[in-house]
Amino acid sequence: MEFRRLGRSGLLVPELSFGAGTFGGRGPLFGAWGSTDVAEAREIVDVALDAGMTMFDTADVYSDGASEEVLGAALAGRRDRVLISTKAGLPTGDGPGDAGTGRGRLIDAVEAALRRLRTDRIDVFQLHAHDAGTPVEEVLSTLDRLVADGKIRYVGVSNFAGWELMKSLAAADRHGWNRYVVHQVYYSLIGRDYARELMPLGAAEGVGAMVWSPLGWGRLTGRIRRGAPLPEASRLHRTAEFGPPVDDELLFSVVDVLDEIAAETGHTVPQVALNWLLRRPTVSSVIVGARTVEQLRQNLGAVGWRLDAEQIARLDAASATEAPYPYFPYRRQEGFARVNPPLAG
Repeated sequence: MEFRRLGRSGLLVPELSFGAGTFGGRGPLFGAWGSTDVAEAREIVDVALDAGMTMFDTADVYSDGASEEVLGAALAGRRDRVLISTKAGLPTGDGPGDAGTGRGRLIDAVEAALRRLRTDRIDVFQLHAHDAGTPVEEVLSTLDRLVADGKIRYVGVSNFAGWELMKSLAAADRHGWNRYVVHQVYYSLIGRDYARELMPLGAAEGVGAMVWSPLGWGRLTGRIRRGAPLPEASRLHRTAEFGPPVDDELLFSVVDVLDEIAAETGHTVPQVALNWLLRRPTVSSVIVGARTVEQLRQNLGAVGWRLDAEQIARLDAASATEAPYPYFPYRRQEGFARVNPPLAG
């Protein structure tokens, strides 16, 4: 397992992190993802740590807090060996104070997460979504105080637009507050929008990416095939409406190439898809989930080897889509590439 800087920070994180969305199993979405209990979670943590996967990601909305509770119990006695990443900001109830990232909500959310996780600090705390109703100065000053108090160590965001992230970074610089060092984003071979604007922003401003749903919301598992019905056991029957949309023709074009490269490398389709992501600019860590130890072992097979340049180019070509406005016009102009070399996103 390789370790990488989390953005432009001093924190080293494993290239693969474990996503604990399968822990707890409450609600229509997370119940479909998995219902891992504490005993099962301990086995998964054992395998993860043996492989060098030392970072575990969760959120307060995952199974209504049960994911944090199960993770905290599974990590008992080995807290100092791991990094914990969690998120807050999405609605957790119907009350006026149950959503957003205002000062009171953030303080309460951190305190509640610390209790559920059975810990005295959160290594990486991220805002789960942008709160347009709260001034960025209120959000950042609150997070800065929580860092000063030792309750969180690094701050980041998830699912922000480029202007939302840049506005916050500028405010942090202006006031001398802690900057966001990580952006947790959706990015996959069938969802490359992150590379349009957020990746160049991350590269310029030192914000690393933690990638969620790297297998395209479960579509790049190797079990979904052109002309075949969705497998009965697929969680997409119950969860597709919650995830990012995907064009079927794009999906199957990518799967065709993944099949070819899997045969060439002796690795599985998802291992190839994950390995491609690990080579992308700004990616600090790719979050993988698992309902069983065997699924985790399969995901761990994505590291320790590299796709060659020709294989990466084939996957790039198969997954490429036309850039929307305002990204496409200038890239068509002669000479643009000479003065604006693109990131290999």
